[in-house]
Parts: sequence; structure tokens; C-alpha cells
Amino acid sequence: MRWALVKVALAVTAMVVVAFAVPLGLVVKELARDRAYSNAERQAATIGPVLAITTDRTQLERAVASAETGPGGRIGVHVPASGKNGRPAEIGSRRAAQRDVEAAAKLGRASISPVTGGSSLLQPTAVASGIAVVEVFVPDKALTNGVTTSWVVLAGVGLALIIGSVAVADRLGTRMVRPAKRLAGAAHDLGQGKLGVRVPEDGPKELRSAASAFNAMADQVVQLLANERELAADLSHRLRTPLTVLRLNAASLGDTSAAEQTRAAVEQLEREVDQIIRTAREQKAQTRQAAAAAGCDAAEVIRERMGFWSALAEDEGRTVRIAGADRPVRVPVARPELAAALDAMLGNVFRHTPEGTAFAVDVHNAQEAVIVLVSDAGGGIADPDAALRRGWSGGGRGHRPAVAGGGSTGLGLDIVRRLAESTGGDVRIGRSVLGGTEVRVWLALDDRRARAGTRRGHRLRRTLGGRRRRTARTGS
Repeated sequence: MRWALVKVALAVTAMVVVAFAVPLGLVVKELARDRAYSNAERQAATIGPVLAITTDRTQLERAVASAETGPGGRIGVHVPASGKNGRPAEIGSRRAAQRDVEAAAKLGRASISPVTGGSSLLQPTAVASGIAVVEVFVPDKALTNGVTTSWVVLAGVGLALIIGSVAVADRLGTRMVRPAKRLAGAAHDLGQGKLGVRVPEDGPKELRSAASAFNAMADQVVQLLANERELAADLSHRLRTPLTVLRLNAASLGDTSAAEQTRAAVEQLEREVDQIIRTAREQKAQTRQAAAAAGCDAAEVIRERMGFWSALAEDEGRTVRIAGADRPVRVPVARPELAAALDAMLGNVFRHTPEGTAFAVDVHNAQEAVIVLVSDAGGGIADPDAALRRGWSGGGRGHRPAVAGGGSTGLGLDIVRRLAESTGGDVRIGRSVLGGTEVRVWLALDDRRARAGTRRGHRLRRTLGGRRRRTARTGS
């Protein structure tokens, strides 16, 4: 596809360049020719007024000398004989044939006569004795003056247009081909059993749609396999009870050969069931690992969970705001784990802030990480460090008074912290733009890149913090 686009762009641009450059080149050549003959006509016109006044040789020689340009020797004047005994006069240089001069005088209009090294412009002018002819020599060099330079410029512009169009077509082809290759490679890997493979949703709109459909299909395949293995494990466990009954009944059959065969068959069946259970458990663990490695769309999970919590927020009169969840944002965590972490943070907002308190969920998609911010307009947390320790009960949050024992197990933020640390990120608690608590979850997209880009991550944190402070000052 890439080379096809390049070839199409090359062919189309070449045709356009030829269609415009060839006529322009011919026009330039014709303009140079017209310019040379126009200059010759102006030179001849300077002799005309002198001929109308006098045909004196001396005066005409002075007029010719003053009209000469360049190296000279290009203007000649053919004056007819005056009177019966007069003789025709020739002043200056003569190159045109006598018959051409006589034909121009007879016709009474300007004409061009080919001569050696160029051509001569023959301009008839009426004098007292008849028709005089002014001859101006136009060399071949003057007819093509500047034409070669113009053609070189046109060729350079055409070549630049062709190279530019090929470069643009190559870039466009690369932009289209790379996502298509990634999609084909991911489909091949999925066919080989790599359930964790996913495709970045970038490139043209059609390829983004195809990548989104592929990721949804892969997620569905993982879910179907998980359900199948859950069913296999469940059926295997259900066989435990009848196997136990068979084994007990076989033990009471006595010592006959039939009894021994029955007991051996029951033991073999029990071993096969145990093997099925172990295989199902291993495959279930692999499926969970593949789901975690494949990640999920954080924006979709946030929209889904906010759809659940928004109903409760409406009942309590809370204002809800969601930002950054309008486009796909993939994170390297399993969908259930991210949903559980969001439910933990949003549950804390409803649990520890009064009814009517506004809250917001923001998503920032950075180069190295995805940042999820859950903010509220409550009273804030008195000790953020203690809130992140496992088992903190939340009595000092500064929100709604807690019930006995703090009203909380303190495990919600610990779930969020463990989710963030599993990606190489972290969790921080601070003051939100709304005036209450802000829980910022930093989910690293790649643990190695996250460690290598620590400095850039800190800069992004400071930038977000500065924006929040500026927004807070503006809002106040």
C-alpha cells in the first residue's frame, strides 16, 4: 500500500508538472522572442523621425550611432535615390538581401528577414524621395536570452514538487501501513494463543475502529476462555462427591477380582478428575495474567462506574463532573481491578462527605503514565500519609463524622495503592481544586519507561500541580 501511494503520487505530480511546465517553457521562449523584436522596433523607431526630416548622410550616420546599443553594427538604413540622377544610399550595416529590402519597401509594413547568425527586422519609413527601410539586426542569442535560466528554474520547481509529493505520500503511507501491520501482527499472535496481545488505537479513523474492534474481540475471547475454564473447574469439583461415594462403595465390595478392578477404575477416575482440576486452575491463572497484561480502557471503565455512582449522587444532590474520559485510554491493569479501585475511591467520597458535596473524576493521558484524579469539595484529610497506610479508619478525614471504630476498614485506599504500584506508579493525596481531597492515582504504562522517565514524570506532576493551584486561585 505504501509503495502504491508513492507511485500514484509520483505519476499524478509528474503529469501535473509536465502539463504546466511545458506550456510555461514555450511561453517563456515566445516572450523572449517578442522582447528581442520589440527592442529592435524601438531602435528602428528612433531613426524614423530623422528620416522624415532629412536624408543627409552625415545626419543619418549620427542618428544611427546614437541609436546603436551593445557592441554596435546592428542598424542599417536603406535610402532610395532622390531625383533622376540620384543614387540610393546605404548607411550602417547591411545584412538582409536586396530583394527582402525591396519587398519590405513595396509592402510598406515591417517584416523579418532571416540572415546569418540571426534575423533582421526591416521597418519601412516614408521619406521625400520614396520609402526608406531601416534594418535592425537581431542575433539568435537575443532571441533566447534568459530562456535557459527560466527552463532550469521550471525544471527545479517541478522536481521539487515531485520530491515533495513523494515524501508526503510516503509519510501518509507509513501512517496507514504501520497500524495495519501492527493489527496483522496482533491477529497472528492471538491466533498462536497469546491472549495478552492488544493493538494501540492510532492511525486513520478506519484503522482506529479496526483496532478497537480487535481489542474488544480479544477481551471477549479472554472472557469466554475464562468462563469455559470456570465451568470445567466447577464440573470437576462437582464430580468429587459422587467419586467419594463410589470409592467408599468400592471399598466395601470385598477382595474379589471384580472389586479390585472397580477400585482401580475409581482411583484412575479420581486421578483424572484431579488432573482436570489442576489444569483448569493453571489455565485460569494464565487467563487472569493475560487479562492484566492486556489491560483495559480506563475511560470506558470510568464511564461505566460513574454511570452507577451518578444515580446515587443524584439522589444525594451531588454535582458530578467527568473530564478526559471521552476517548480511549488504555492502562496495563485488569478491568475488574480498576473498577474495584474506582469504587473504593468513590465510595470514600460518599462515605466521608456530607450529602450535596460535589466531586469530579479526571483522566490525564501522559506519555509514560495515565493519571486518574478523584476530587471532592469536602473538608479534606488531616493526615494524608496515614490514610494510605493499611488499616487506617478515616476518623481524621475532616468530612462526615465517622461511626464507631472510624466507620471504615481502611482497605479502600490500600487497594488503590496496590493497583498503582503493580504498574510501577503510586498514589498521592492532596488538596483538590474543589477545596477538599484529591486522590491522584499514577498508573505507569511501562515500568521500565516509567523508571527511565522519572524526571519527566516529576515535571508533569509539577505542571499538573501548578495548573490546579492556578485554577484554584482563579476560582477563588
